[in-house]
Amino acid sequence: MRILWACCVISLFIHFSSSAQQPKRYTSAEIHHELQKLNFLGTALYVAAHPDDENTRMISYLSNEVKARTVYLSLTRGDGGQNLIGPELRELLGVLRTQELLAARRTDGGEQRFSRANDFGYSKHPDETLQIWDKDAVLSDMIWVIRNLKPDVIINRFDHRSPGTTHGHHTASAMLSHEAFDLTNDTNAFPSQLSSTNLWQPKRLFFNTSWWFYGSRENFDKADKSRLLEFDIGVYYPNLGLSNNEIASIASSQHKCQGFGRLLVRGSQPEYLELLKGDMPQDPGNIFDGIDTSWSRVQGGAAVGDILYSVERNFNFQDPSTHIPDLTRAYELLQTIGDAHWKKVKSEHLKKIILACGGIYLEASAKSASATPGEKVSLDVEVVNRSTADIRLNSIAIPDTEASLLPNTPLTENSKQNLALDFTVPGNKAYTTPYWLNEAGTLGMYTVADQQMIGKPKTPSAIQVQFSLTVEGVSLEFFKPVVHRYSKPDEGELYEPFVVLPKVTAGFSEDVFLFNTSDPITINLAVRAGEDNIKGIARLQLPVGWETHPVAINFDIKNKGAVQNIAFEVLPPNSESIGNIHPILTVNGETFGQELVEITYDHIPKQSILLPSSAKVVRMDIKKVGEYIGYIVGAGDKVPESLTQIGYKVETIDVASIEEGSLDKYDGIVLGIRAYNVIEELQFKQPYLLEYVKKGGNMIVQYNTANRWRSQFANIAPYPLTISRDRVTDEKAKVRILAKEHELVRFPNEIGPEDFDGWVQERGLYFPSEWSQEFTPILTMNDEGETPKQGSLLVAPYGNGYYIYTGLSFFRELPAGVTGAYKLFANMLSLGKGNDKKQDEVKG
Repeated sequence: MRILWACCVISLFIHFSSSAQQPKRYTSAEIHHELQKLNFLGTALYVAAHPDDENTRMISYLSNEVKARTVYLSLTRGDGGQNLIGPELRELLGVLRTQELLAARRTDGGEQRFSRANDFGYSKHPDETLQIWDKDAVLSDMIWVIRNLKPDVIINRFDHRSPGTTHGHHTASAMLSHEAFDLTNDTNAFPSQLSSTNLWQPKRLFFNTSWWFYGSRENFDKADKSRLLEFDIGVYYPNLGLSNNEIASIASSQHKCQGFGRLLVRGSQPEYLELLKGDMPQDPGNIFDGIDTSWSRVQGGAAVGDILYSVERNFNFQDPSTHIPDLTRAYELLQTIGDAHWKKVKSEHLKKIILACGGIYLEASAKSASATPGEKVSLDVEVVNRSTADIRLNSIAIPDTEASLLPNTPLTENSKQNLALDFTVPGNKAYTTPYWLNEAGTLGMYTVADQQMIGKPKTPSAIQVQFSLTVEGVSLEFFKPVVHRYSKPDEGELYEPFVVLPKVTAGFSEDVFLFNTSDPITINLAVRAGEDNIKGIARLQLPVGWETHPVAINFDIKNKGAVQNIAFEVLPPNSESIGNIHPILTVNGETFGQELVEITYDHIPKQSILLPSSAKVVRMDIKKVGEYIGYIVGAGDKVPESLTQIGYKVETIDVASIEEGSLDKYDGIVLGIRAYNVIEELQFKQPYLLEYVKKGGNMIVQYNTANRWRSQFANIAPYPLTISRDRVTDEKAKVRILAKEHELVRFPNEIGPEDFDGWVQERGLYFPSEWSQEFTPILTMNDEGETPKQGSLLVAPYGNGYYIYTGLSFFRELPAGVTGAYKLFANMLSLGKGNDKKQDEVKG
């Protein structure tokens, strides 16, 4: 048995660390674990606001120790957060974080659901959150999820009784859950849902509390615990070779873009649930106490349970396939039970276990990872039965097409069937893209017209293949998504999702194009072919007063996936103007105008996102001094690309290469967001950076998060500076200039109140709360009802140069084309260069 456990550990870690796109493969111990879950008829719903809010310890405990179906409802997809591993922000970050949540659920055994709420950024109060979100719409989504999942217990991550003490999204998620608990069984609550789902009443509502919510361990020790349940979630699973908190640590570490990678935790660890609604369990260690979670729960289920409990008790770890006759018999009986909900859930689960017991492998791999509507696709189909069970392959078909095979052949032990199947993608097949991005939404809500899609974690697979088998005399249907399987010499076998894409897509080289003069600028457009031999014409849709030469450009691309770069010369108007340009691509009379964005990281499946293709064009006069900027990349942003738009030459600095005098060639040094949080080596290079300032350089440090230093810095500035959690979340909050005569707001661009119009998501974050007298605060701002915050932009002379710390969210504003942000950043880089240079040296 020790050898078996070791194999399980190896299997688990291969699953956690290898390509996230490979199919799940089960060991005998994992099959038995799934059987235990199959024999538990109970559901728990965990509720919070964002990816990474969830308590993976509790989710893993409920899934792997209690064996309950456990689902995490994250109201948002985390679109408003930051990104530690790449440039994706807003909608693209939401796609990335959605997939990280799914990776976490693959690890801890849970499932994932969402509402249509958009993470619009940090909110200081749930009243603001619910106003921006559209409370009724999000409440409707939550009730829809509850009515469909039918949870026995609901667990809130946050406290609904503490508005204003934490992120408004957090408290709002708990408030909505508290309200939804009493409405899901009310016929007057969102009655239109009842045409496709049923009323449901959960039995208990809990708050997943801890000492942290009480302010200190001492306060928690003194608190009344009469309504608290305590669990040891450090339990060890011999069949998995891991403890619950180890699994939870691995699951939480999937939130890589938020920097949640952590050491594995082992040993006893308490977890607490406070009962909010429902009756108190008599067994304080069982949240399902008094709820029938056996097969007797459903009419006709006892006969199913008699078979499946016996299989669980007498499981053959050496040859699980010996149980297939009993499992198929249980499947037949399961089709006769009276509860449609549990019949659907448990039938799908049981079919997966039957496949796993027989080592039955079903796969349909396309020769390419994508196709267009109307395109012919060739599939390599692999079917193998690695057991002695009596299995017959009857047919293979692709729904909504005419493609099918009728092999009608027995699957003898370990004899692989390789089949070829061609099909044509239906001409009306929808493109593959995240379904919540198909239509324009609002600041607080995504638009999803199809009620059946609400709550789903992702867009269903583009093409499914239906395998019809007879297993031990029982007919079973299995649906498998078409994939693209291939290999690389340095990586081995790899998988990609198969997607349906337009015939042609296009994207601009930049998100924003700045015109400092009335001279034309060359704008590059990358046209990508979705199929072979694409020919067409590209045009640009321009704002009024803008012109392009030539008006149209032909493109001719021979190979699918290839890109042709074409260049338009765009002429701006003489006066200031802001607008957007869009490509118009015409192929055989069809018009296309979308951009394909692909997100590829090792820990998630490759993502293909189709967005309206556009770029912002800005005609304005921005003056600057200096040419050559050195940029130290932090957590990832698009500030360097933005600076090139106003004429700077930006060079990325390798921190390891910094040495005495190596920075002298630069007119300014800029540190990317959270640089001191993520670059350990900066602690050794700080003296060289400050020496550069002392000799006359300007150094701009963008925001870092408090208390998350990558190393132990004595101070990130030449003088005392304390970073806090102060922020201004209202992007329209009034900004007042404190230092009105300071060169930073006078040269080379005059900065006024109008330069803070049009900002997006927020003013800034992680402002310093204390600083030494050497620093001059330039601006003051605050959210409604709060005290003024003066730490958003601080300047201190140091030697002959200037050190600038700013929490203003330039990493959002510059890529969004906010003109005032460009002017202010140019002033920061030009600081100190106005008094000793002639006016004609000021570049404009």
